[in-house]
Amino acid sequence: MAKALLEKFGSLAEVLGAPANLLCEVPGIGAAVAGDLKILAALNQRMLKGQLVNRPILTSWSSVMEYCRTAMAYERSEQFRILFLDKKNVLIADEVQQRGTVDHTPVYPREVVKRALELSATAIILLHNHPSGDPTPSRADIDMTRKIVDACTPLGIAIHDHIIIGRDGHSSLKGLSLI
Repeated sequence: MAKALLEKFGSLAEVLGAPANLLCEVPGIGAAVAGDLKILAALNQRMLKGQLVNRPILTSWSSVMEYCRTAMAYERSEQFRILFLDKKNVLIADEVQQRGTVDHTPVYPREVVKRALELSATAIILLHNHPSGDPTPSRADIDMTRKIVDACTPLGIAIHDHIIIGRDGHSSLKGLSLI
């Protein structure tokens, strides 16, 4: 069964990221095994998130990227996630703010600011995935990020980065000097 799963999906990460209905298409994989694999994926994600809690996020950037890749890289539709941080850059909350289609997620700067203020966050890290696998930022990604920066800056909310996650890696808008 393991060989069949790897043959169909390509890697263990993609097996764990696959929806249960697609797992069940593999001969020998039923609902129970698919459920067990989804439990393993959730446990792995919680373990990685646990490495981020109660410590400054910016000092463990590789842990942040590993967690984000596990949480988002193999999603079949776009999701927009925000890591809300306190003044010491410790994680307050990790929330999926929007879910979209295979190539678009609506993002509203007002909702980003509203939630940051509700949580008393002084900084945020924006994240979204590209289900195509290519993490290259689009013009819409760049424009939306600039609108969020423009909305947050006067309120003292720093945007540390906007990371785009793909199966083939990630892109940092800050690293690309786009914010």
